[in-house]
Amino acid sequence: MEIWKAIVVGIVQGLSEFLPISSSGHIALLQHALGMREAGAGAQQDITFELVLHLGTFLSVILYFRHRLVGLLLSLWQKERIEERKMILWLIIATIPATLAFFSAKSFFEGAYAYPVLVGGCLLGTGVILLLPKLVRPREQEFGLKHAIWMGMAQALAILPGISRSGATITAGLLSGARASKAAEFSFLMFLPAIGGGTLVKLKDLQAVAQSDAAAAYVCGFVAAFLSGLLAVYLVLKTIRKGKFEYFAYYCFVAGITAMVYFGWK
Repeated sequence: MEIWKAIVVGIVQGLSEFLPISSSGHIALLQHALGMREAGAGAQQDITFELVLHLGTFLSVILYFRHRLVGLLLSLWQKERIEERKMILWLIIATIPATLAFFSAKSFFEGAYAYPVLVGGCLLGTGVILLLPKLVRPREQEFGLKHAIWMGMAQALAILPGISRSGATITAGLLSGARASKAAEFSFLMFLPAIGGGTLVKLKDLQAVAQSDAAAAYVCGFVAAFLSGLLAVYLVLKTIRKGKFEYFAYYCFVAGITAMVYFGWK
């Protein structure tokens, strides 16, 4: 793997992981465009590299929410931190739907990466999802179990490449009555157990990275994903506070149609 390609993919991964435009969709399309993945080819291509990139964005979330995460950890010993313990329970519950969906249809989800036209169609679906809060916005409520369940189900849908995880989960939170800032924070925190679990599943693959000929490219991709991921977290939180979340929908429509036309004619 060429280092410049790893850096480009890393930057796209970091930005698109938290911007509501689907990192999985953009990475799949970019890899097809750069010749890193062949259309219709097996789903196991570059799985280890993708995991390394996810670890970069994983670290960016930990850094940004470090104070919040410390509070969650302390709640395991400090009984007065009732809200933090509730948050941990909600995060566990929210992770269950995606876990069940992935392991029950693993080959289907991973196989979808091999079909760029399908990925483009899913990007169009993300655009529709991002417009929903403008059309339907219930009265805001205190964040609770109901919101965690809806956001967890949305995360299961977002396993499909092209369906934005952050876009789907934040939208689900908004449609279920959560405040925008709380939905965004919970969406980012949901990312940690999801990627942490994926890392454990692929741990053997990661052990081979150090001995790989592409180790330097992997490291560059990791750093690029970390830095761009950190920037994306700031951008999403700023955008959602301003109520401009639907702007990303128009980008997804353009990206989805472009992908379907380009790869459909190849």
